[in-house]
Amino acid sequence: MYRKQRGITMIGWLFLLIPLALVAYAGIRLAPVYLNYMKVSKSIDQVAQELGDDSSVGVTQIRTALEKRLDIESVSYPAVKDIGIRREGQTWIIEAKYEDIAPLFANLSLLLQFDKSKSVE
Repeated sequence: MYRKQRGITMIGWLFLLIPLALVAYAGIRLAPVYLNYMKVSKSIDQVAQELGDDSSVGVTQIRTALEKRLDIESVSYPAVKDIGIRREGQTWIIEAKYEDIAPLFANLSLLLQFDKSKSVE
């Protein structure tokens, strides 16, 4: 007689590994998008810190400094013109609000929305 069955069948392994493989693949596809966002965020923080002490800072000076930082970080998207710079009272607000797409397979993609704001005081 057979004793108690133990282990997992091949079909059981497929049910376990396919979802894990899909999540791992999605993570691989999302990694470059998040790394790009981290570069944009770092550049905005550095510009705000660099120009924070200067009281006579203007929009062209902020845009030029941001363009240099994004160029150093090799960021092509979003472009400097897509990053908003506005004034609220005595402070300047640098805001990068954009969407990026990470294609998965066939016609299935993931849409990511990013929103980073920093004030230059």
